[in-house]
Amino acid sequence: MNIVHLKYALEIAKTHSISKAAENLYMGQPNLSRAIRELEESLGITIFNRTSKGISTTADGEEFLEYARRIIARVDEMEEYYQKGRAHRQRFSVSGPRAGYIAAAFAEFAAQLNDKMPAEIYYKETNSMRTVNNVVKEEFNLGIVRYQENFERYYKTMFEERRLTGETIAEFSYCLLMNKNNPLAQQEDIRVQDLAPYFEICHADPYVPSLPQIDVKKAELSEYVDKRIYIYERASQFLLLQQMENAFMWVSAVDEKTMNRYDLVQKCCSDNRRVYKDVLIYRKGYKLSSLDRAFITSLCQMKRKTFG
Repeated sequence: MNIVHLKYALEIAKTHSISKAAENLYMGQPNLSRAIRELEESLGITIFNRTSKGISTTADGEEFLEYARRIIARVDEMEEYYQKGRAHRQRFSVSGPRAGYIAAAFAEFAAQLNDKMPAEIYYKETNSMRTVNNVVKEEFNLGIVRYQENFERYYKTMFEERRLTGETIAEFSYCLLMNKNNPLAQQEDIRVQDLAPYFEICHADPYVPSLPQIDVKKAELSEYVDKRIYIYERASQFLLLQQMENAFMWVSAVDEKTMNRYDLVQKCCSDNRRVYKDVLIYRKGYKLSSLDRAFITSLCQMKRKTFG
């Protein structure tokens, strides 16, 4: 097996046709068929089913093709890296939750980047499952996973199974974020039953490994509230809170600058005893780069400013 064989298999999977793939690869169909048979024999699996109706991929084939895509992507990246003189490009990637202090840490980190060098920097806000997948698939080098402390055993098991290293960055309880004209903003002590008349702005994609989605929502959402708006994008959540004086959202601490921008305040709820953790993850064996370490430093500094 070699890189050329991987490219052959990917082209067949793309076109669903050996003849079309051979045409695209500028080679004879018999030669391509023979190469794929040799590949299958060397691996001991069947990658493609050949029928009168055409080509389909087997279950083993799907798994093999996923590995092949990753390998070819890495090879293409390496070729581009060196052939186009990009060896000195600044590269950094992190995937994590929609959180104010993390976004602020990333902005602080980005402001310190060397503007004399080319750069490719990626920052993706998403839920915990997608963050884990992003890191496992090597699409992102760093991830930050947020979960309730009660669910820690599920996540630790998943980290071990996926060969991920996890380091706790922060532990905290959520506070309430709302419009400064919300009637609750005037109360000294807010109880969970006080939230009943209001709309709750929620993340639309909560996740806990090995738990049904319905159980996850029960664990995350208040039983006292029956009016919810589910949003994926953090800025849209803030805009809703700015416009709706009858809404609130559970959040990790938000900086003063952001609250002032959207006319918001944050309040404590004495009934809220749930503890959350933000955990930094990366693949076992991955060596942190200087940019990774610079981001982690900014993240820890911002965490101390935000949570004390």
